[in-house]
Amino acid sequence: MTPLVSGVGGPSLRTDPPDLDAAGALAAPVTALPPAPVAPAPFLGRRRVLLLNATYEPLTALPLRRAIVLLVCGKADVVHGDSSGLVLHSATGAVEVPSVIRLRVFVRVPYRARVPLTRAALMHRDRFRCAYCSGKAETIDHVVPRSRGGTHTWENCVACCARCNHKKADKLLAELGWPLRTMPTAPRGRHWRLLAGLVDADPQWLPYLGESAA
Repeated sequence: MTPLVSGVGGPSLRTDPPDLDAAGALAAPVTALPPAPVAPAPFLGRRRVLLLNATYEPLTALPLRRAIVLLVCGKADVVHGDSSGLVLHSATGAVEVPSVIRLRVFVRVPYRARVPLTRAALMHRDRFRCAYCSGKAETIDHVVPRSRGGTHTWENCVACCARCNHKKADKLLAELGWPLRTMPTAPRGRHWRLLAGLVDADPQWLPYLGESAA
């Protein structure tokens, strides 16, 4: 019970002294743990999440919102969370931002053999190296130029650096005496369809996308 202290104007409640430790010093305040980083709103629209089948086969790259719906509805589980530990908060709870999720039930997906030719997939196929000098690739070149009947196909397109692209122009390799490091072919495999639509892949995705994505 708090004792009363007499004073001018009648008795008043005594104010308790601050907490002291055993040595009589002021007790140190309790330090709260820092909160988990919260994902900003613009981040939600840009972020993609790798969706795996129940067999860990890569299926597609989902928008983050769709991935969260699958998790909340119990249709998928988190395999890898965001490397920076981002968290999404709602009125009823918090959800860790995922990087890779896996379906709980296997789904059969129709397989289309021909992988679409895109800049991203071609760069992955050629490992971002120029087909002529092995330097860093910056663009795509047609081995047989379009102006000379070349087609826009996997077998006639290679990754190329800007210098070689400018020097080659509309010439044939035989006219320049240039060899090809490797013969260009169309890639095969389900993960290549996913790579065809990716510009930047989260490093945590690479083990599921095959050695060619590394």
